Formats: sequence, C-alpha cells, structure tokens
Amino acid sequence: MQTLTLDGPSVAPKSGGAPKQLVVFLHGYGSNGEDLISLAPYWADLLPDAEFVSPNAPFPCEQNPFGGFQWFGLEDRSAEMRLGGTRAAATHLDAFLDAALRARGLDESKLALVGFSQGTMMSLHVGPRRIIAPAAIVGYSGALIAPEALAAELESRPPVLLVHGTADPVVPFAAMGAAAQALRALGLKVEAIARPGLPHSIDPEGLTRGGRFLQERLA
Repeated sequence: MQTLTLDGPSVAPKSGGAPKQLVVFLHGYGSNGEDLISLAPYWADLLPDAEFVSPNAPFPCEQNPFGGFQWFGLEDRSAEMRLGGTRAAATHLDAFLDAALRARGLDESKLALVGFSQGTMMSLHVGPRRIIAPAAIVGYSGALIAPEALAAELESRPPVLLVHGTADPVVPFAAMGAAAQALRALGLKVEAIARPGLPHSIDPEGLTRGGRFLQERLA
C-alpha cells in the first residue's frame, strides 16, 4: 500500500526556538486538523518549547467529504472492518510520525499523541505498537479498538491519560473504563478521569489535566 503524506496546521514553540518536544493532535471523525490545533494556545505556556502539529486524517470523510476527514469509515461498524480501517490508517500515521521526528531531530521521548474520539482510537492503537514508547498519550472521548489484538502486538508501554464525559452520546462513557482496564492488564500506566455530565467534547478541567500530564511527561 502506498503511504499517503499527511499534512495539516502547526503552531511553532512559544519560546521562539527550535522545538524540543512534538505534540501531535489527532482529530475525530469528519473533522480536520484545524479543530484540535485550537488547543495549542492553551498549552503553550506549559510547553513553551513544544511544536504542535495537527494533521488531517488520510481519507476524505464518507459523510462530510468537503473539508472533513476520517481515519477509518463508520458505514460498516463491524469489529473486523473497524480494526482493518484502523490498521490502514496507522500505516500512514506511523510514517508521518517518523518523518516529523526526523525532520526536527527529536526522538520518541519527546513525542506526545493527543486524540479526540476517533483520534483517541488511533493514538491508543499506534502508540503502544511503536518500538520505542512515546512520552505520553492523552485521549479524550475515545476507545481502545480490539484490545485482544494489542495484547499480541504490544511493543511499548507509553503512559496514558484518558478523559471522558459521563453523558457522551457518541462514544459511550463505559469505553473509557474498558480501555483503561485492558491497557493496565498489559502493564501500561493509565490515569482515567470522568467528567460528570459532559457530552462528546473537551471541557476546561479536561484541558487543564491534559496539559499538566503532558508537561510532566515531556519534562
């Protein structure tokens, strides 16, 4: 399969110098890189030497092809199709991460993945399968795809923060507990934060906790 080159908006380090850390945002289904890059200003003071990048997913969204992208399709929601779609997108995402780190002269210890919804699913799929663990994964309102597959393919154990609203109508709140349990069973350190009454979104508390988690792991 030919690897697609991912692209999207970025925000340079607030310090004005060369990046010493790389934070990669992975957006949700039907969105694009412009969505999560808006979080960068909230974390710039905590991570003044970090560059923030937010690539568009590799495929036009089947339900929103004009400006929307998807990591994998949802028209067929079977477990087999979801895992297959995740694997296909992971090939492109891994190539993007490798190239982004190489271009900046950084290694995995300076990489953090931050996902929302489908982007969290991609973060939790790709991160533990990389030979060297990223410094951190922060996942909002997402899930772990095929935990039984990860058990057979685990390569590293990055620290994980999961944040999920109890009133999420898109990805059930129970998905956070299931993901945390499966990841912990594989030896990953996972912090899980429930946000009472929050729907499918990121609230100020979740944003604050995510920023602190990144600051601690990328220090």
